[in-house]
Amino acid sequence: MATWQPMVDELVTERFGRLVAYAAMLVGRDGDAEDLVHDALVKTFSRRRSFDHVAQAEAYVRKAMPSIVIDRARSSKSRMRATHRAFQREPSVADVDAGLDVRNALRTLPPREQVCIVLRFFDDLTVPQIAAQLGIAEGTVKRYLADASAKLATVLDASSDWEDNSERADVLTPSRKARS
Repeated sequence: MATWQPMVDELVTERFGRLVAYAAMLVGRDGDAEDLVHDALVKTFSRRRSFDHVAQAEAYVRKAMPSIVIDRARSSKSRMRATHRAFQREPSVADVDAGLDVRNALRTLPPREQVCIVLRFFDDLTVPQIAAQLGIAEGTVKRYLADASAKLATVLDASSDWEDNSERADVLTPSRKARS
């Protein structure tokens, strides 16, 4: 038995669900997410790294996922197959769940914008950290984040939430008006 195999077994047993959930934010569909996790595991453990803890191995696998997503998107054949599958997919009962709105909205973004959004808001990385991880300029990351945020605001209809909150703020602060 290879020295890395027990770590892979432990990682898959303990953290596979979390890795698939993370991958689903990057690629959209659960089947594609499982493929992404598999590819990230292969990429991570094919270099014969040794890890002391499962958390360390999980971090390496997570770090491999965004670059795999971007590499896949570079291939025009891959993009055409993904688009074809997206239109053939039947909606399931789970798709109706409001929790999947963000995941579906992420799917509308180009791959680099989607990866930047997930790294920024899910992994809570800073712009310099995202730029370093993806090997691109900070200004490019900022542009991807700005473009993606604007698209997501439209898709998720975030403007109505802001309007509702501003109205509530006026209602919740009558004492301010009383003081003036």
